[in-house]
Amino acid sequence: ECRMFKPTLGASTLLDRQSHKRSDAAYLEALLKAPEARFLVLADQKPVIQSNPERTKGNIRWFTLDEMQRVGLPVSDSLFLGVDRTTGGGRFAVAVTEHRARNAPGGLELMRPIVDLRSLAMNGVLPPEELSLLSLAKALAAWHENTRCCGHCGGTTLIKDGGWRRKCWACGQDHFPRTDPVVIMLIVDPPNDRCLLGHEARFAENMWSTLAGFIEPGEDIETAVRRETMEETSIKVGEVRFISTQPWPFPHSLMIGCIGIAESSEIRIDPNEIVDARWFPREEVRQMLEGTHPKGLWVPGQHAIARTLITAFVEGEY
Repeated sequence: ECRMFKPTLGASTLLDRQSHKRSDAAYLEALLKAPEARFLVLADQKPVIQSNPERTKGNIRWFTLDEMQRVGLPVSDSLFLGVDRTTGGGRFAVAVTEHRARNAPGGLELMRPIVDLRSLAMNGVLPPEELSLLSLAKALAAWHENTRCCGHCGGTTLIKDGGWRRKCWACGQDHFPRTDPVVIMLIVDPPNDRCLLGHEARFAENMWSTLAGFIEPGEDIETAVRRETMEETSIKVGEVRFISTQPWPFPHSLMIGCIGIAESSEIRIDPNEIVDARWFPREEVRQMLEGTHPKGLWVPGQHAIARTLITAFVEGEY
């Protein structure tokens, strides 16, 4: 069963990725040099944005080619994100070190604020479609940073296809951006009208969320949900329902959201996996969503697919 709840706006609402044109070097070069070209800057994978004085709202800081040349930031290895659906101009990402960005001529004025993408997502500073676009850029930049050498022969790899392929100069091996599939699941206990939430060591105080884990090679989604839940909490899961997905650029995951139906109830956590796990009644979870929990417990914000799953449970949509 596949059900989509409250889909978020993605980068595709702003850009046409034009994947069929990535290997056309002349076309990309023309886009790069056109007056309509715009560049977003990632400084140590943190985007440069423009925000209001309170930094409560913001947008991507798009640089013109003239601005990039004026501050001395390279565009030769720009990552092609797509074409703006309104203007037809090319949109590119340039990844540099934060030191280089801030020490470029005029960098202190132009290159700020530089903000961690996770903070932008958690605080709701950017529109969802711009956050999605930055996620695309960050995932690509992270892949390039970790694929400078060929995994086959150790030779240096070179950027091709607007940043969507790297080719080893020594053995000719092609390398493509990777995506790591992750299951993220809300386990529910319908007879007792409750759901299972966990608290990990890396979570902020009082935050509770769904369980999650990487899909192993040769494993299907349902098996991964059951295995990860059993490993972390000893809860046996029967039926698994697919709900929706969310790209998660930390650094390049695809979160596959599911609902799992519990077939047991006794929790025994693995302390190497999770700090705590509890069953929460529906009305208590509603308080956590609304920010009215008497003990200050809360769940992830609007940016997270975990909240989509939790909201679906609270509203009885699973």
